Amino acid sequence: MRIGFLGTGDLTVALGKVWAAAGHEIFVAGRSSDNATKAAGAFAGTPIAAPELAAVAEVVVVAVAWEGLEQILSLAGAPRGSLAGKPVIDCTNAVDYSTGCLKPETGSAAEFVASLAPGAHIVKALHLFAGTSWLGRDTDADGQPVGVRGDEVQVVAICGDYAGALEVTSRLIGDLGGRAAVVGKLSSARQLEEAAGFVMRVVAAGHNPRSAVPDVRRQ
Repeated sequence: MRIGFLGTGDLTVALGKVWAAAGHEIFVAGRSSDNATKAAGAFAGTPIAAPELAAVAEVVVVAVAWEGLEQILSLAGAPRGSLAGKPVIDCTNAVDYSTGCLKPETGSAAEFVASLAPGAHIVKALHLFAGTSWLGRDTDADGQPVGVRGDEVQVVAICGDYAGALEVTSRLIGDLGGRAAVVGKLSSARQLEEAAGFVMRVVAAGHNPRSAVPDVRRQ
C-alpha cells in the first residue's frame, strides 16, 4: 500500500519504519522539504512536496501538531478536495501538556481535519501511543505480529464514519503489531482524544496508566 505522511516528526519516523518493513511504500511531506527528506531517509521512504502527496498516496496519515494542522492540510490541497474519497488517519494529539485538557473547545481535532478536508474518509487513530511503542515488535512462528510486549497486543481504539477507511486503518494497525477496536463514529473522536489527557495526568501523578483502568479479565 502507498502510505503518505503529512508530518515529519518522531511519529512519522517510527510508523514509517514499521510499515516500510511490512512492505508498504512510504511517502513523506511536510512544511519543510529538508525535514521531509530527513524523515524519509530514516526508513528509505520517498520525500515529496505536500501538493503532490494526494496523487500518489492510497491512504494519508496526518501526524503533525495541533497548531500545524490547518497549514499542512492547506499545502496538501485538502480544502480543495484533494483528499476526497481517501482514508485519512488523523493522529493529532491536541492535548495541552500543561493541563491535560484538549485544545479545541468543542468537537475534536479529527472533526477539524474533516472540516478542512471535504470528502475525505477520516479515521481517528494512533494518537495515544508514542511512536516508539511500535518499534521492536515480536512475531509468532508464522511471522505474524503479536504485539510489542510478548503476547500482549496493544489495542488501538479508532473511530470514523466510513467502513472502508476503518478496515484499512485496522489492517495497518495489525501491521504495527496492534489490534484495532472500532468504538464508534467520528463524533466519538473527542472522547478518544481526551483519553490522552487522562493518561498524561496519571503519568504526572507518578503512576502507570495501565494500572489506572480495570482489568476486566479479573472481574
